Amino acid sequence: MLRIAVQSKGRLYDDTMGLLAEAGIKINPSKRTLLVQSTNFPLEVLFLRDDDIPQCVADGVADVGVVGENEYEERQEDAAIIARLGFSSCRLSLAIPKAEDYQGLEWFNGKKIATSYPGILRRFLHKNNIQADIHVITGSVEISPGIGLADAIFDIVSSGSTLVHNNLKEVEVVMKSEALLIGNRHLDADKQTIIDQLMFRINAVRAAQDKKYVMMNVPKDRLSDIIAVLPGIKSPTVIPLSESDWCAVHTVLDEERFWEIINKLKSLGAQGILVTPIENMIL
Repeated sequence: MLRIAVQSKGRLYDDTMGLLAEAGIKINPSKRTLLVQSTNFPLEVLFLRDDDIPQCVADGVADVGVVGENEYEERQEDAAIIARLGFSSCRLSLAIPKAEDYQGLEWFNGKKIATSYPGILRRFLHKNNIQADIHVITGSVEISPGIGLADAIFDIVSSGSTLVHNNLKEVEVVMKSEALLIGNRHLDADKQTIIDQLMFRINAVRAAQDKKYVMMNVPKDRLSDIIAVLPGIKSPTVIPLSESDWCAVHTVLDEERFWEIINKLKSLGAQGILVTPIENMIL
C-alpha cells in the first residue's frame, strides 16, 4: 500500500483528486476522515495542509505527496521530485503599490516586504544583494501595503486580479510554480512498483489532455494533401472504404490548433468529420 499526501482543500486538492479519478483510481473522501483508502488501487490518501506535505514525505509519514513547487522550495525538505504534474500553475512575485515609480530591484533596498514565503524571498534578495526587511504574515498578504504594514508584498499570483483589487502591480517574477509529485528517498521496491503503476496511469491521462481523436472520409486523390496538414502523433491511420475512390483517415489533433486544421481539411475535400475526446493515451 502506497500512502500519498494531498492538500485537504483548495485548487490543488480539486486538481489532484480530479487527476486520480481520471486515472481510474476510486477514492471516496469524507470531510471527517483524514486517511482514505482507494477501493481499486493499492493507494491511501492522507489529507494535510499544503505546507505540512514536504516534511511528512521527507519523514516517511507519507510515501509520496502532491504539493505546489512554491511550498516544496520554501520548506527545503529532503524529498525527491518524482514528476512535474503540469497543473495548479502560478508564480511567486514581488508587487508594489501602483503609484510607485519602479526602475528595478534596487527599489526594494530598505523597504519592508510582507510574505508567507520568507525562505524563497530571503534567498532571492541575498542573490541580488538587496537589503530589505522581511515581515512574515499568514493570510491576506496583499492588504499589507494598503494598511501600512509593509511597502511591498511577495506572494502567489495566478490571474493577477487580487493585485489589481488591492491597487498593486506585479514588478518581479521570482519563480514559477506547478504541482509536483514528491517522494520519500527511502522507499522499498514494492512501493516503487506502485509508484511506477501510478505514473503510468498519470502519464496516460496527461498525454490525452487537450487532444481530440478525429475520423473523416477523404477522397483518395486528395489523400496525400490531407495527410500533409495532419500533425499526428505518428502517421495517421488510413482505412479503405466500400467506395473505391474514398478512404477513412483517423488521427489525433491538439485542441490548440484544432479549428485551424479542421478548416484546412474541409477545404481539401474531407467529409463526415467526427471528433471525439480522448480520456487516456498510451504512448
